[in-house]
Amino acid sequence: MSTFKSAFLRSISERGFIHQCTDLEGLDATFAGGPVPAYIGFDCTADSLHVGSMVPIMLLRRLQQSGHKPIVLMGGGTTKVGDPSGKDTARQMLTDADIARNMAGIKTVFAKFLTFGDGPTDAIMINNADWLDAIQYLPFLRDYGRHFSINRMMSFDSVKLRLDREQPLSFLEFNYMILQAYDFLEINRKNK
Repeated sequence: MSTFKSAFLRSISERGFIHQCTDLEGLDATFAGGPVPAYIGFDCTADSLHVGSMVPIMLLRRLQQSGHKPIVLMGGGTTKVGDPSGKDTARQMLTDADIARNMAGIKTVFAKFLTFGDGPTDAIMINNADWLDAIQYLPFLRDYGRHFSINRMMSFDSVKLRLDREQPLSFLEFNYMILQAYDFLEINRKNK
């Protein structure tokens, strides 16, 4: 699609942010129709973010500048599990105090790029520990785990690469993608 109706897609297209999209016309119509909430998650593994985080931060900035609502998802819960993507070893286990200190450091980065508040296009920051820490494990497995295919999860590059290199992948790390999916569900429930 060469000409977008939505300022957001025009802006990110000009900057090379779009690689693939399932329904570009539908997405364009959605963004042209009024404020859209969108989120990106950041785990709290260090007290600041690395330069690679600038791309998603700038995407949130462009989203807000185009009249939409950015949601910064702090991974206070998923930091406790560890994302196996692109890793050769399991993530170092951090204490709750370490995670809180790291989160406080990371929060200062976003104030430089986003406007936070209560308005329809003001950014909000949420912490997935707010719902993940409250999960009751067995009911969670019964309600959500049955919808995830181990066969499908084993086909993801993040899992295959670790197994191909004969590097251990813990059950804890394997749960990361289920928790990410649950984040999406909770954010959708709370931020329509």
